[in-house]
Amino acid sequence: MLRHGRAGVPVEVMGLMLGKIIDSLTIRVIDVFAMPQTGTGISVEAIDPAFQTKMLDMLSQIGNGDIIVGWYHSHPGFGCWLSGVDINTQQSFEQLNKRSVAVVIDPIQSVKGKVIIEAFRLYPPFTKGQEIRETTSMEALVNIHT
Repeated sequence: MLRHGRAGVPVEVMGLMLGKIIDSLTIRVIDVFAMPQTGTGISVEAIDPAFQTKMLDMLSQIGNGDIIVGWYHSHPGFGCWLSGVDINTQQSFEQLNKRSVAVVIDPIQSVKGKVIIEAFRLYPPFTKGQEIRETTSMEALVNIHT
């Protein structure tokens, strides 16, 4: 995610996260893949549903049980939060899988040894203008290549 985000600076990038739902609190992200998209410095939108369908077909052929557990995108230089467009995107993901997670990474503010990254899920019914944050612990192995 960080490498993809840095490659896209100053434009936002987006991708899908593959993994497994382990239990009621744990989602394990195994891999990610970049999505073809239209991006600017302040927004990103996936534009190729055929690409996503093809990737899902290939994933099912592998047969390792991984599913799409969410999506990620970058906010280059302006921190980790969900914009109105991001909230709409996350609502679409949660309609397909209520456990889907949105991850936002800031590749500019991330420096060696410190990755600026946050994960989000919506609380139904989501009310615009209402910020609700749930604090969770994250356990990850991060290998940063500069």
